[in-house]
Amino acid sequence: MALALYRRYRPATFAEVVGQEHVTDPLRTALSAGRVNHAYLFSGPRGCGKTSSARILARSLNCEQGPTPDPCGVCESCIALAPNGPGSLDVTEMDAASHNGVDDARELRDRAHFAPVSSRYRVFIIDEAHMVTTAAFNALLKVVEEPPEHLIFIFATTEPDKVLTTIRSRTHHYPFRLLPPSTLRALLERICVEESVTVEPAVYPLVVRAGGGSARDSLSVLDQLLAGAGDEGVTYAHAVGLLGVTDVAILDDVVDALGAGDGPAVFGAVDRLVEAGHDPRRFAADLLQRLRDLILVQAVPDAGERGLVDVPADEMERMVDQAQRLGPAALARHAELVHTALTEMRGATAARLLLELVCARMLLPAASSADAAMIQRLEGVERRLAVGAPGPSDAAPSRFSRPSQRSEDGAEDAHPRAGELDATVVPPTDRPAATVEARDEPPRDAPRERPQAPPPQRPERPAAQERPERPQVPEPESTPEPQPAPAAGALDAAALRRVWPEVMTQVRERNKPTHALLQNATVTAVEGTTITLGMPTPPLARQLSQPNRADHVAAALGAVLSGQWTVQAVHGTGGDSGGGGARGGGRPEQSRQRPDPPRRPERPPRPEQPPRADAPPAEAPARGGPGDAPPARRPAPPSDIPPPPEPPEDGDVSEEDMYAEAAADPGGTAGGARVDPEEAAMELLTSQLGARRVDGR
Repeated sequence: MALALYRRYRPATFAEVVGQEHVTDPLRTALSAGRVNHAYLFSGPRGCGKTSSARILARSLNCEQGPTPDPCGVCESCIALAPNGPGSLDVTEMDAASHNGVDDARELRDRAHFAPVSSRYRVFIIDEAHMVTTAAFNALLKVVEEPPEHLIFIFATTEPDKVLTTIRSRTHHYPFRLLPPSTLRALLERICVEESVTVEPAVYPLVVRAGGGSARDSLSVLDQLLAGAGDEGVTYAHAVGLLGVTDVAILDDVVDALGAGDGPAVFGAVDRLVEAGHDPRRFAADLLQRLRDLILVQAVPDAGERGLVDVPADEMERMVDQAQRLGPAALARHAELVHTALTEMRGATAARLLLELVCARMLLPAASSADAAMIQRLEGVERRLAVGAPGPSDAAPSRFSRPSQRSEDGAEDAHPRAGELDATVVPPTDRPAATVEARDEPPRDAPRERPQAPPPQRPERPAAQERPERPQVPEPESTPEPQPAPAAGALDAAALRRVWPEVMTQVRERNKPTHALLQNATVTAVEGTTITLGMPTPPLARQLSQPNRADHVAAALGAVLSGQWTVQAVHGTGGDSGGGGARGGGRPEQSRQRPDPPRRPERPPRPEQPPRADAPPAEAPARGGPGDAPPARRPAPPSDIPPPPEPPEDGDVSEEDMYAEAAADPGGTAGGARVDPEEAAMELLTSQLGARRVDGR
């Protein structure tokens, strides 16, 4: 039977202990100076050299030339205490996992008073000391506190906190650590050279990762690979299949698909992984490790040279490209999502479902309202602005689309890039298509003046048969070419419209009534830190101008764009197209310089109506003071007056016509009855925002 690698290459001196110089150097110095303590405590993770160092310390103490940091290796004590030696009667090694009772401690205490047989010191090595019970520790307390001159205790444990405090305080404590990846790889390469076995360089990172920093675990994994290797040695494909780790090609496919926003490629890789029989939990752990490496490559350009990332040179080039395409915000968010998914996968029966859900969350940053998702989306916007990518066209006021979805011929890309702002907004409307199209306006730089509608001629009331004709808004004859996109870093109305859906999301989280009110708002101008929003009616503009409403909008702008912002609302319907709300925008200049409405013509005197035959004669009121009886009621109009005209067949009137009619008839009497402005505002809120009256108001 062949001896295991971790036993065959167990260190025999402190100089052969790898990766624990912070422990071996002080011990060598103490042995050289003759400052030997009566009790030691070695603690640390498994497989890092605690028990081996305890045996080396006992060998150094009992060497014929000792105490010495470098045992001779030829004397009787050194041969007996060698890694594969027969052992010595003066060195007792006890496993506390199976000998942790009071009786075992009493037996050890009774043997402590006997002098060594042939050595200088009698050494008790108690392995797994944290398993010793409190009663057993109390039985050893006196002998550990005041041992004989020839007795030395060495406690080895992975959990030093469980060692009795009174015992721990009487020892010299040396904490051992896990081996760094670079040190562990050098050890593995040296052993493979001594074993005369060919191992591909890509196999060493797999073994180091499987060992987790433990020298014994890594040597056990390497021993397994060497046992199953053929004449060609240990290949990468053989190691991947045997260790069950994820192939680097699948990781590259998933990361590249995340960078391109390619959902089919991501889910296709997950399907291939599961069909091949791999564990989704192991894939998630390997993907998290890859994201960690990409974050380091993004933050430290020379991470490979510094040893922070241990990958081959060709793979390092791919990782640098992947880190640049994803960006730090996307990498951090993906790593956080995968880490959370790993926690949720523990004990879950549907591990594949959880893995696919986390892939969907990574592909859709716009579906999350978390800060990390917003930062990822803004990072994508900044990256496109930095490379001069065009933003959404200003000629579409009611729809936003991602710049990557627009090609030269106007078609949409099938796979948009990851991190791009998904700001598609389709305003809800139940108007006919012709009505919505009639409200489209030219770009913001096109000169346009709203014509002043002539005052309609109001016929006399008895002869009114039709509603007065509404003024028509002429369409512009020509549309100038759209202006190029603004430079990176400059914020104007068009740039603010591109991120307006995010502002609306922030407003919704802060105040839902303000969010409902902003559905009718339009970004009309940006002057410094002042944002001007156009509203379709003066009551809505007054509502948005209230401090509590404007403060919510300013806070949302600060959360999305950072900085301090001032918001003002004006009444206007013309201006730049491509507004941020559910309507076309309006210029504040037009609202400030709005022409005075025409004066309402005087109402002609009402003709005398003959009294009805069946009506009682009305008594003439006496001329008197204000305290007299009220005047008699006005007689009802004659029945021969025709009813008011019926509304149009489509049952709907565009807002342009409503506004033009209101400008021509500010008193609201064109239809024969006075219209209350507050009632008109309430009707608009009810029809557009779904508002309802509360408490009868």
